[in-house]
Amino acid sequence: MAEESPFKGQTGLRRLWNALGYSRAGLRAAYEAEDAFRQEVWLALVLIPLACVLATGGIERALLIGSVLLVLVVELINSAIEAAVDRVSLEHHPLAGRAKDVGSAAVLIALLNVLVVWVSVLLS
Repeated sequence: MAEESPFKGQTGLRRLWNALGYSRAGLRAAYEAEDAFRQEVWLALVLIPLACVLATGGIERALLIGSVLLVLVVELINSAIEAAVDRVSLEHHPLAGRAKDVGSAAVLIALLNVLVVWVSVLLS
């Protein structure tokens, strides 16, 4: 049987505090190690305040900001997939390549979603 984390059984505020620490560490690791994530964070730092200025209502603001945050989420998942694949093996394998390509395609679709949402909201 696989060994589980000793923190798995914790509940309440301790669990939330631990989860916050793990999330912070993950964000830091992604920012330091992933050029694409770093670029997308800087893009978010420009687009999110811009969304607050350009949006005329709460729904528009939520759509604009949500589309940008979705890119960050998908990039984090893509980075996790790439790290896991590289951990297993650095040699070229068709399935490893497919996993990385599919993750990259997900990021592309999230970026296209930003474009479609922003154009749709700002031109309506």
